[in-house]
Formats: sequence, C-alpha cells, structure tokens
Amino acid sequence: MTDKKPHTLPPSIIYCFFALGIISAIAFRAIIIFQRIEPSWVRPVWYVGVIGYMAFFLYRYYISEKRKKVIENFQLIEKVKANACLTDQDREVVLYLLSSIRKSPENVNYFIIFLLSILAIVVDIYFALS
Repeated sequence: MTDKKPHTLPPSIIYCFFALGIISAIAFRAIIIFQRIEPSWVRPVWYVGVIGYMAFFLYRYYISEKRKKVIENFQLIEKVKANACLTDQDREVVLYLLSSIRKSPENVNYFIIFLLSILAIVVDIYFALS
C-alpha cells in the first residue's frame, strides 16, 4: 500500500490531450480530401495524425495504468468483495477514481472519432463516384 494520495490532472491538461486526439482524428480523415484536392499535403497531414495519436494514446496509457495501480495498491476490489469497511484513505482513492473517470472526456472523443469516420467514408464514396 502507498501513502501517496492520487489526484486527477488539471482540466487544462485533460482538455489539451482531448483536443490533440480530435485533431489527430481529423487529420487521418482529412487525408481522403487532400488526396483529391492537394496530394502534396497527404504526407504532412498523415504525420500530424500519427504523431498526435502517439502522444494521445501514450497519455491514455498513462491514465489507465495510474488507475489500475491505485486499485491494486489500495486493494479496492478485494475490500469491496469482502464487504470490508473502507478507511478514509480508501474513500479518497475511490473518489479519485470516480472523479478521474467522470472528468475524462474520452467518451466524447470516441463518439467524435466514430462520427468523423462515418463522414470520411461518405466523402470517400462521394469522391469515388464522381
């Protein structure tokens, strides 16, 4: 167990990485358009998408690992299964986990990426037929 109190990151960092994920998603889907209107932009746009996704998913990996370590270090699953009383520190950790999940705009990011993917398919089909 650890005495280090976990905390969520500041909203500015959370939303910065959220924006990076969206920009990367847009870049990949914009490649279809750039192939058609300005092929010389395909490679730079692809690099924006790849490098942006590398940073975004490394950040998401960090957050996921941090949450898992907190659950493990404080043995929260075992305590809940055993219906054990949670200490004040355990409650703080549970609050951290729940706050971290609630603050994260990852669900919005996933939905926007889904919508952009549909739009990219529609645009590609349009270009293929014209």
